[in-house]
Amino acid sequence: MLFLAYLIIPNIKAKNVLLIVASLLFYAYGEPVYVFLMLVSSVMNYALGRVIGSQQERLSGDKVSASQKKPRAALIVALVANLTFLAVFKYAGMLVGTVDSLFGLSLTIPVIALPIGISFYTFQAMSYVVDVYRGGTKTSKNYLKVLLYICFFPQLIAGPIIKYHDVEQQLDTRSITTQGIAFGLRRFTVGLGKKVLIANTMAVVADSVYGAPLSEVNIAVAWIGALAYLMQIYFDFSGYSDMALGLALVFGFKYKENFNYPYQSTTIKEFWRRWHISLSTWFKEYLYIPLGGNRKGRARTSLNKLIVFFCTGLWHGANWTFVIWGGLNGLLQIFEDITGLRKRKILRRLRLDVALTFAAICFMWIFFRANSLSDSFYIVNHLFSGWDINRQQAFHLLNSMGLSLFEVLICFGLLAFLWLMDLIAGDESLYARMERFPFVIRFSFYFILIASIFSLGVFYNAGQFIYFQF
Repeated sequence: MLFLAYLIIPNIKAKNVLLIVASLLFYAYGEPVYVFLMLVSSVMNYALGRVIGSQQERLSGDKVSASQKKPRAALIVALVANLTFLAVFKYAGMLVGTVDSLFGLSLTIPVIALPIGISFYTFQAMSYVVDVYRGGTKTSKNYLKVLLYICFFPQLIAGPIIKYHDVEQQLDTRSITTQGIAFGLRRFTVGLGKKVLIANTMAVVADSVYGAPLSEVNIAVAWIGALAYLMQIYFDFSGYSDMALGLALVFGFKYKENFNYPYQSTTIKEFWRRWHISLSTWFKEYLYIPLGGNRKGRARTSLNKLIVFFCTGLWHGANWTFVIWGGLNGLLQIFEDITGLRKRKILRRLRLDVALTFAAICFMWIFFRANSLSDSFYIVNHLFSGWDINRQQAFHLLNSMGLSLFEVLICFGLLAFLWLMDLIAGDESLYARMERFPFVIRFSFYFILIASIFSLGVFYNAGQFIYFQF
């Protein structure tokens, strides 16, 4: 119904209003109260953007220094207000709990329901205000355009994080073609397949391992859980991104890619150029470069990276496990810079650079997924210990955790398939390569995929994507 109404409406402004109403209803379905928080955020950032833009226009003709022309007060208000939203609704419990545990104050830990997607739409809104301040984006005088930019439902709750200047023209004019609709639906279908065929299958395995008593975790179980979650989070998040980009394209919006085969990276630095590209770009442009980037010597560069990845970890969740995960990513990048590992030819020739990076990523995901720091250290320790187990004990252990040998083989088979697909695709998008296949092959692939979704799809937590919690 929504799409038919969208096609019938001839005026672009009316189309935008329809998408805004649909997006607000979509968000209100899951967050009936916090939809007002998002509206407050959009109004605030729009208003402060107007203030910054008007001050810059008023001062543009005056003979004052460049620094005096910058309306910093409005920018500071915007940054403080947006970060306060995050501090209250996302980090209040973590902050109070940390202070309480450090000083034994017996404080009451506040329990505040986390608004879905608050980290995504807050960062998106902040980027708009900062870009207006920097002059990279013109101030929008139309609130509805800013609201649609922030709340458009395909990318509202789990990204990708879009910059206003990337979609500014599309908010005023965009075309809907049969080719775009068809490609968007095909991409949406692939994303859905990633979620229900692979991510949810791996979730059954990973949740069984990470939810099991620690006494039942040995080296085999630890590796199964680590590899299963490595698969789950990639196919879960990249699947959502495919669905978001595909659905946006159906409505005429073209967004930048958010993933580029991250598990074939040769370094951790390259991994972050391929994984969650919109977030890593955001931190690079709005935190790393303003801190000085790599322009102030090696020591300062290392400090800047640690700060960025501390914030990256914290952005993902109000738990010290995420902070440790972010810190490890930063430390490994610094280690790569100091040792020059990515320049070693022997590693590249044997593809050991990919294997080592892959292993490091798998290791760090344990901290990301574990329920607590103590759990994560226990599982990491048992990646390299607990060899005293025979085949009968292994089968008993897997069965007690709700796992079968078939599910374990699927885990490793999909892992091998993923690596093979990455190597075959190279730097070219797999979707672009598929579009060159003959129609019969493409039609057969999508027919089998759709049939598999309905017949084999695992609708385990089907309504939940991992990044919904961030």
